[in-house]
Amino acid sequence: MFDVLAEKLQATLAEVRGHGTLTEADINAATREIRLALLEADVNFKVVKEFTARVKERCLEDPTIVGGLNPGQQVVKIVHEELAALFGGASAGLAFSPRPPTVVLMAGLQGSGKTTASAKLAHYLKRENSSSVALAACDLQRPAAVQQLITMGERAGATVYAPTEGDGRDAVAVASWALDQAKADGKDVLIVDTAGRLHIDRELMDELVRVRGAVKPHVVLLVVDAMTGQDAVNVAQEFADAVAFDGVVMTKLDGDARGGAALSVKAVTGKPILFASVGEKIDQLERFHPERMAQRVLGMGDVMSLVEKAQAQFAEDEAVELERRLRNNEFTFEDFLSQLKLIRRMGPLQSVLGMIPGLGAQLRGAKIDDRELDRVEAIILSMTPEERRNPALIRGSRRLRIAKGAGTNVQAVNQLVKQFGQMRKVMKQVGRGRMPDLGALMRQGR
Repeated sequence: MFDVLAEKLQATLAEVRGHGTLTEADINAATREIRLALLEADVNFKVVKEFTARVKERCLEDPTIVGGLNPGQQVVKIVHEELAALFGGASAGLAFSPRPPTVVLMAGLQGSGKTTASAKLAHYLKRENSSSVALAACDLQRPAAVQQLITMGERAGATVYAPTEGDGRDAVAVASWALDQAKADGKDVLIVDTAGRLHIDRELMDELVRVRGAVKPHVVLLVVDAMTGQDAVNVAQEFADAVAFDGVVMTKLDGDARGGAALSVKAVTGKPILFASVGEKIDQLERFHPERMAQRVLGMGDVMSLVEKAQAQFAEDEAVELERRLRNNEFTFEDFLSQLKLIRRMGPLQSVLGMIPGLGAQLRGAKIDDRELDRVEAIILSMTPEERRNPALIRGSRRLRIAKGAGTNVQAVNQLVKQFGQMRKVMKQVGRGRMPDLGALMRQGR
């Protein structure tokens, strides 16, 4: 995400870091490049103007920058702080009612991904807060919207309160009935999915206001499509006038190479981005952290998010057992396969690797094909349980059989077995408290 913006900002800051000392002319040139990068990213013009003015002012006022030695890192720090503030400053979350159910009203335009975002939010709250969540199907305008919510609600593990076909109830009546059901069933959270609308559709806007009045939500979330750029900010302003919202759910952020909407919405509306959808799967909704996102845009990685993703997949007892097996050189292809599956559940490999500091910039433009992991899995699954536990058995005709079973060639099997052996050597040396001779291992792998 934000690849275009990240590339331009990182190139500009790399140029700044390359100077031993900086003059006012250097600062002016750098802020001019930053301004162009933000404008090309479709960030609101007024937001860009204010942002670059703040960066320039702070750089010129800092005595360690103009005329100082090695001032580049301080400039990067200032840009990072201002970029984090532009994204929204401190990370914000949902405010839960002390008397359940907490009612969350979802609003947004047609095609913004609101129904999907509602189900993803239900899954997120169930996973992160152990909440008992229900969904109210109040989008009665779009054909199949109710059925879509039922299907996705089942995947999220949430109860769905939906009208039966032909019962004649309108959205306000369904919302009120769903709230009564949620109270009776002891639900912690009720998420109300409303009809998507055009911001010029006065009738549907009035319906949204009536639904809000019927359920009196504790939180109103506006679902915004990041791919629409500046129009997303205009939409947010229109909704703010009609039905005040508390925060934004940004969808399709993984496909937004520019970042204009995400960088403009807080500055223009004053409302923070609370959640971001970073993929199509039900579990690919994340809490939005402005500071972490600023780090990723500037090529600093996002170690905290990476750790949280790992913790969500790795149980503590499993991690302890894995460490024991590594130390005792008992790591097998079965262990490797289980770890591979856990890593894949953390999200697309390119996204995960991009969170490692310094690696994101190196990966830019490179196509990391997750299907390579499919091929590795296929090879391992084509082995017998005995071969997975004892890789030394995999020789000659066994490798040919494994290659045929995986739909690949013997060379691919040879390469995987060789790399696995090298990996075990590294793990064995680390387990004994010695740093491995990586140069020797690389020469062996040629």
